[in-house]
Amino acid sequence: MPIHDWRRVSAGRFHHVHCLWIAELSNALNGGLLPPTFYAMAEQDSEEAVLDVPADEAVGSMKEIALRPRVVVVRSAADDHVVALIEVLCPGNKSSGHALRSFVAKAVEALERGHHLLLIDLHAPTSRDPQGIHGAIWETFSDGTYRAPEDKRLTLVAYASGKARTAYIEPIAVGDLLPPMPLFLDPDQYVYVPLEETYQAAFRGVPLRWRGLLEA
Repeated sequence: MPIHDWRRVSAGRFHHVHCLWIAELSNALNGGLLPPTFYAMAEQDSEEAVLDVPADEAVGSMKEIALRPRVVVVRSAADDHVVALIEVLCPGNKSSGHALRSFVAKAVEALERGHHLLLIDLHAPTSRDPQGIHGAIWETFSDGTYRAPEDKRLTLVAYASGKARTAYIEPIAVGDLLPPMPLFLDPDQYVYVPLEETYQAAFRGVPLRWRGLLEA
């Protein structure tokens, strides 16, 4: 299923797919992709995960439980410590300078704490991230020389944390199929995450009213 142009519908429509996709990604990882020494959970926010709050302590009050999951967190089965994060960006992550800076800061903090990241950004660059989300993140570690291809303005990027921080970038465009992407569990071990299959499964939950606009 080709990537849809999510600019055709309001941000709230994408949030619906975001929730479904997070669940599908978690199901795929726990369904046999991850070694038994790891597990994945759909959690409320990457901020708690970055701080390495154990999964059973991150639930909190009933008000917090009602919040939608925002991120897939992979934890060690031995001690529940965070190993990796998968974030599907929403339009709101780039809706203002403050929102973008906040997202970039959380991503950088996660990497500095040794967490591996997989970021999925199906939204076109803005004036605040002209080279896409990877360009905004990478310039905090380097001289900011990354340039996104003009014909591939959306971004998939996997980061392997460690002494030698590495980024595996897959520029994509509306109309492309989503390739599988690596999710690192340590600097030398990774699993491939089936983005296309999980995106398809999530998109099946889109109401027909909005499918017509997206599939036109």
